[in-house]
Amino acid sequence: MSQPEAPFDFDVIQIGYGPVSKASALFLSRLGWSVGVFERFGEVYPLPRAVCIDHELYRVLCAAGLGDIARRVCCDAPVYRWYNAEWQELLAIDWAAGSISGGSEVTFIHQPSFEHALDERVKAQRNIAVHLNSDAVAIRQAEDHVIVTIRDTQTGATRDYTARYVIGIDGANSFVRESLGIRRVDLGFEADWLVIDFALNDGLTARDLGIPDCGQYANPLRPTTIVPGGTQADGRLLRRWEFMRLPHETREEMIREEKVWELLSDWIKPDQGELIRHALYTFRSLVAETFQAGRIFLAGDAAHVMPPFMGQGMCAGLRDVWNLAWKLDRVLSGSASPALLDTYTPERAPHVTDVIKISMFLGSIICMPDPQDARRRDDMFFSGNAPQIAPFPILTDGLLERDGAGAALAPAGQLSCAGTVRYRGTTAHYDVFVPAGTFTLVTLAGFELSTRVRELCAKCGITIVTVVDRRTAGDEQIADTQGQFSRFMDARGIRAMLVRPDFYIFGGAGDALRLEAMLGEFLRQAAAFDVGLPEAQKLSA
Repeated sequence: MSQPEAPFDFDVIQIGYGPVSKASALFLSRLGWSVGVFERFGEVYPLPRAVCIDHELYRVLCAAGLGDIARRVCCDAPVYRWYNAEWQELLAIDWAAGSISGGSEVTFIHQPSFEHALDERVKAQRNIAVHLNSDAVAIRQAEDHVIVTIRDTQTGATRDYTARYVIGIDGANSFVRESLGIRRVDLGFEADWLVIDFALNDGLTARDLGIPDCGQYANPLRPTTIVPGGTQADGRLLRRWEFMRLPHETREEMIREEKVWELLSDWIKPDQGELIRHALYTFRSLVAETFQAGRIFLAGDAAHVMPPFMGQGMCAGLRDVWNLAWKLDRVLSGSASPALLDTYTPERAPHVTDVIKISMFLGSIICMPDPQDARRRDDMFFSGNAPQIAPFPILTDGLLERDGAGAALAPAGQLSCAGTVRYRGTTAHYDVFVPAGTFTLVTLAGFELSTRVRELCAKCGITIVTVVDRRTAGDEQIADTQGQFSRFMDARGIRAMLVRPDFYIFGGAGDALRLEAMLGEFLRQAAAFDVGLPEAQKLSA
């Protein structure tokens, strides 16, 4: 790690210490940077909130050295079923059917267990300093660093800390965002839901209770969500119920314990487990107008909040910091100019906005308290005329191959595939064998690389990986044991793809000429940021 040019306290300061901040600190620490974390509260939040991690973020955790935690706290999701008031199935999403990352599409977690494990890992890192009871009260930027004023919430004493960059990961009511005067765009969704977490008695299951393993009960009389909540540290299964507040009900009424038990009474009884918590949430759809102001960035709920119907709230925050970490690493080390960081908002803001819109669409199907509207919805589903759910979004801007009009050139912006492979007698996930944090040119066997292509890859610091069919792979070759790579690339008509450090595709090619053109475009864009060009003059961060 290159040392800061000035005696700053940290390379990066993070405000807030939720799960996204913990992961971000570990991402940056693993890359060799010092991180100071400041949290206004005195302990890790002990109650469940998020319950999902999708395949992409499961892969990210594994690639970032946190696979042992992911495997310990995650379990594959059951089929996600939506029902109408008569318990007729409207749709079913088989999350366990597999993903391009090589595992289940979605896994469920118990967030407190996840956070506790991350907290333990954070405390084991010498280059991460966590300051609890530390409230950020002022923030200002200098030419080459940021100064954050922290108030000790116990003593009232204040102190300034400095870092080359700051990330505000401090929640929906973000002090960092507000202090920068960054406004949020309201996409138009708002609904109050009572969220209840209930720990089942040992041995009790959803089947015993006669409830869906994972489902939406789109009954206009009471739209209801029923999903797993992971497994507590004591081994008990957690179940989550979410009940929409109806127009005639007050917010005060919804949080009374007698109301909680009234709503739960059709599903579970007090002697079948323990009520862990209940809280009324206002689900909204807000996106910050920018995720960056100079050397200060927003991530997680500070940058965006969304309805929960896709289970993407925490996932979106983890995508933010995974996108940001590799770019900060390049800039802090001097192997890229600060201009690379200007791709953060163009890449993340449109992506998360599209995720929010899909979640809003799903919410509009569920949050339908009018019986006539619900009947029309049911008829559309049963007649086969229901509106289709949009595909999961891809990157559309930033560091991507483009056509003559400036639009991303497919498959640029798509998430690359992964899966189980075999190499040198060991079978494991692909990311175990590929250097972390690098640009990688992945090719299928038989695709010949010209001398020019190899020279370009060497010039750009690109790692070349050839994936071979498992039936013909030698011990020194990466064997595609699941056929993931061949299926993925055949479906897109490509034989080679340039994959970024965050697993998104810069560009793809089906023949040698296209590959040279794509790498030439990468060389042009990389030169603008000084990304990975060993002979280029490095710009100071």
